[in-house]
Amino acid sequence: MSNLILTIEAQGKVAYEFAERSSTIGRAPDNRIIIDDPSVSNRYAMLEPSGKEYRLKDFESTNGTKVSGVPITDTLLHFEDRIRFGVIEARFEADVRRPQPLPQLETIEAKSEKSSAAPASFGNASPFPQRSTSRDSVRLTVLGIAAIAALAFSAA
Repeated sequence: MSNLILTIEAQGKVAYEFAERSSTIGRAPDNRIIIDDPSVSNRYAMLEPSGKEYRLKDFESTNGTKVSGVPITDTLLHFEDRIRFGVIEARFEADVRRPQPLPQLETIEAKSEKSSAAPASFGNASPFPQRSTSRDSVRLTVLGIAAIAALAFSAA
């Protein structure tokens, strides 16, 4: 079933579920969907099934009907359409439980790899620079001299 969810200040969010028949909307008590607000006409609009979709017809209401910000007199509704009856906001939720056809199957050709050997190194995949594995003789000499100087200074 499809739903019309109204946001009314006094009541909060109110959901109306549609059957396979027309539903009138307005302030008068004989409407299927009653909106008790002065901005809504007694006979405001009608929501009726049109095949697998729903059609919204405005009954030349004083304040008009807007769907997704566009004034309408007669339109097909889509999932998540925002509807405005006077100052009352509503949202249309189409029946998403209807069966949908499955997409066509695509044939995917899988190709086998020519070699299954593991790579020698994953170093090229790292964002960090590689460390040098060879010893730097100049750096070792400087560190050695600094260590000897520190020992001589602490002994003195």
